[in-house]
Amino acid sequence: MEAQKAARSSDEEPVQARSAADLEAVFDVPVRVSAILGQSRMRVSDLLRMSTGTVLELDRKVGEAIDIYVNDRLVARGEVVLVEDRLGVTMTEIIKSER
Repeated sequence: MEAQKAARSSDEEPVQARSAADLEAVFDVPVRVSAILGQSRMRVSDLLRMSTGTVLELDRKVGEAIDIYVNDRLVARGEVVLVEDRLGVTMTEIIKSER
């Protein structure tokens, strides 16, 4: 069975490792990075009743990893940290691409 997995059709190109130099052309392309703390679903009527001080409950527990997206694609999970007077995220898990 292993021999079948290793077999490859003649028109299939072998996968080669890429270096940072191969990606140099895209280094300056801007991407959007989002750190999602959690989500919530509610009815429009509940949304319209919200005001200053309303607590919005999310689907995550305190201390649970948050999701990090690059251009709407999940790429990592991490923990919220304090960086001086700002929030940051420490990456705790890199999500492997299915491609």
